Amino acid sequence: MCVLIACLVAIPLLQIISSVGRSSDGTWQHLQETVLPGYLWNTLFLALGVSFITTMIGVGTAWLVTSCQFRGSVILQWALLLPLAIPSYLLAYAATDVLQFSGPVQTFLRDTFDWTRDDYWFPNARSLSGAIVILSVNLYPYVYLASRTAFLEQSACIREMSRTLGLGAWTSFFRVSLPMARPSIFIGLSLVIMETLSEFGAVDYCAVDTLATGIYRTWTSRGSLIAASQLSLCLLGAVAFLIAFESISRASRRFHSSDESNRVAARITLSLPQALAASAFCWLPILAGFVLPTLLFTYKTWFNGDQRAVEMLADLGTHSLILATIAATLAVALGVYVAHAHRTHPTRLVRASTRISGLGYAIPGGVIAIGVMGAILHVENGLNEACELLFQWSPGFFFSGSILALLFAYQTRFLAVSLGVIQAGLTRVSPDMDAVSRTLGKSGFKILTQVHLPILKRTLLCAFMLVFVDVLKELPATLILRPFNFETLAVRVYQLASDERLDEASTAALAIIAAGIIPVIVLSRLMSHGSSYQSRKQISPS
Repeated sequence: MCVLIACLVAIPLLQIISSVGRSSDGTWQHLQETVLPGYLWNTLFLALGVSFITTMIGVGTAWLVTSCQFRGSVILQWALLLPLAIPSYLLAYAATDVLQFSGPVQTFLRDTFDWTRDDYWFPNARSLSGAIVILSVNLYPYVYLASRTAFLEQSACIREMSRTLGLGAWTSFFRVSLPMARPSIFIGLSLVIMETLSEFGAVDYCAVDTLATGIYRTWTSRGSLIAASQLSLCLLGAVAFLIAFESISRASRRFHSSDESNRVAARITLSLPQALAASAFCWLPILAGFVLPTLLFTYKTWFNGDQRAVEMLADLGTHSLILATIAATLAVALGVYVAHAHRTHPTRLVRASTRISGLGYAIPGGVIAIGVMGAILHVENGLNEACELLFQWSPGFFFSGSILALLFAYQTRFLAVSLGVIQAGLTRVSPDMDAVSRTLGKSGFKILTQVHLPILKRTLLCAFMLVFVDVLKELPATLILRPFNFETLAVRVYQLASDERLDEASTAALAIIAAGIIPVIVLSRLMSHGSSYQSRKQISPS
């Protein structure tokens, strides 16, 4: 069964790889000669720019809240996660609406200083640089989470020893703390780069042509599934290179300490100017990435929201809830089965299947959608030909024209999320409990249902919730694979925003933000529990 699940996850990837060498009736050659170089350069510059800014913000804020003492630092520890609640495309809609020529900022400047359009220069949010800033403000929490965990786990003795050797606070940070945290920082940064490579909604609204937007346009505008698959292969290659580089980087170095006292170093007390600067540095990305967009959508919803809000939320909200609920339930069920099999029968084949099942989250949603569409159409065409030959009857496109294709894509992409959470939960269940259960005559299935599942109730709920919210926010896969006349909240927001009807889109956007806050609350509670546990370990006599 684990092998079958791994094969289902691998089918879209194999479908894309099989497009190598196939004829696209000249579409691929046309892309190579016209837009492909621009796609590649824009994708590269976007990834580099976002990587640099997210590293600066994520590492800087993580070090300030873990190593320095200033007013509000405790609140900032969880508040810095809030931008995760807003999908990047919603942040792009809000930023461009506020900063455009007719927006409130430029209008205020013209009215205040009596300027005309030619009297001043203002940065264009709908540009490559604008997309870099928007994605950076949205994605820095990945680096912040990884960096904060690394700084908390660093030995107090090493940092204090560096101070006794004459290193100042900042010098100690750059020469001791930062190098030791480098593996964790790179893991968070790799997630940022993967999200940047797969980003569609934000870069499309900012008028930036990348590989992700090119895949969607090649399929919808040119109608060439083979060319879209070949374009997806370029993006897949970039992701594979990133994963390999990250694995090699981690395997070749060791950054650990022999000190196991778990004692946390004393925090640095900042002076008033330093505390103000630290607070401003930490609060600015929160304001830009969460507070201001949420206030904007709330304002637009209250005064100029969708006049059919109740009907829209009832219709599209129902579609979104049905998809998210079914997808999350399937992901949790499959995740439980794979994680349990990996725990009870860790053979080489099962370990390999588990590894393959967890690859989907690293693959962009648009790439998975193209792979799923190609595989389904291949099966349906063969089935239709066989039925017409044998029975003179054609079943039609029963799979690709339903939500089954969407659910298939969601499992391929988000199974890794539930699998990772469930595996982490199982590690906290002692193997002794399994051994005792076997001595009492319990079978593997009864151990799972009567021992593991009751213990993992909160873990399963967390996994369900995370997949549920991810499905609600997923845009490119839903755009490509949704059935005819079947829309979700994310698709509704994208369509209205593309038509410059942001006031109407604000209602659905606010509903998505409300759902997105759920995993942020879960993450903040987990972080607070971890801090409390660490504090208890510090004060324990042992």
